[in-house]
Amino acid sequence: MVDVSGKAVTARYARASGNIRMKPETFDAIRGNSIAKGDVLSVARIAGIMAAKRTAELIPLCHTVPLSDIEVVLTLDSELPGVHCEATARTIAQTGVEMEAISAVALSLVTIYDMAKAIDKDMIICDISLQEKTGGKSGSWNRSAGA
Repeated sequence: MVDVSGKAVTARYARASGNIRMKPETFDAIRGNSIAKGDVLSVARIAGIMAAKRTAELIPLCHTVPLSDIEVVLTLDSELPGVHCEATARTIAQTGVEMEAISAVALSLVTIYDMAKAIDKDMIICDISLQEKTGGKSGSWNRSAGA
């Protein structure tokens, strides 16, 4: 692990996003809550929160970070068709929460795949990326600003 003991404790924030594309029939089944395994979006949201809380157990050399907040928002998008996921994480610590936000997105989308794979093995998880972060020595960064 990287030694962060000399770093200042600051408020830190990260936002990540990603998508899962699927057949229109799968999209309709998720929207209609008719997937055999249950309420896909609710279960995927909880999976993302759990993933963020356990990131240090999943990623080698990742620091354990005391999360102040983790939010996972899943939005049905008929243009994909599929689901868009956005996760935000906050802490007051010596290191950032980028990996927690990214982990939340990844596991939310993997959970959607798991719950709907019986009817659609062609789903594609894509576009997982950090969108912005604040705090720490490197300051703020935002993908849309090109920084």
